[in-house]
Amino acid sequence: MTTPVLILPGISNSGPQHWQTLWERRFPNFKRVQQSEWEAPECADWIANLDQAIAACAEPPVLVGHSAACTLIGKWAEQHQRPVKGALLVAPSDTEAASYPVEPTGFQPMSTAKLPFPSIVVASSNDEYVTIERARQFASNWGSDLVEIGAYGHINGNSGLGEWAQGLALLKHLTD
Repeated sequence: MTTPVLILPGISNSGPQHWQTLWERRFPNFKRVQQSEWEAPECADWIANLDQAIAACAEPPVLVGHSAACTLIGKWAEQHQRPVKGALLVAPSDTEAASYPVEPTGFQPMSTAKLPFPSIVVASSNDEYVTIERARQFASNWGSDLVEIGAYGHINGNSGLGEWAQGLALLKHLTD
């Protein structure tokens, strides 16, 4: 894959065993968008950092969001018009649910606008931060294809996916 890929972790960043980190280590064109605050983020700050990262890409990137970063992508798309090739939206946290942490600000309400680029939502049947029904609703709202992968929790480092070959295949679909 030669398309630029921007890795967008959710709250607390993605640790050493997270598939996002493993992908970033493996592929030189994958770049993590660093945020100044990972534990109690302000959505507006995350949006500004994402916009700068997209602007710095030589060609339209594919965005790979996990958890709260899925909401970030939707909120960015509502405010900006820079070209994006596509987005892989994995385990989108429901920022309106009781299970959502209280520290982040500005991530509510959930973005419901159709995304202006191709996207795929990946959801787990036992994610503590989003029900499968809400994940289906988000995919429908965003105009995304939906891939339900079974019981993999929050699809993070604790899910035991390693480099997550299925996710890479979905990403390849967006970069082709």
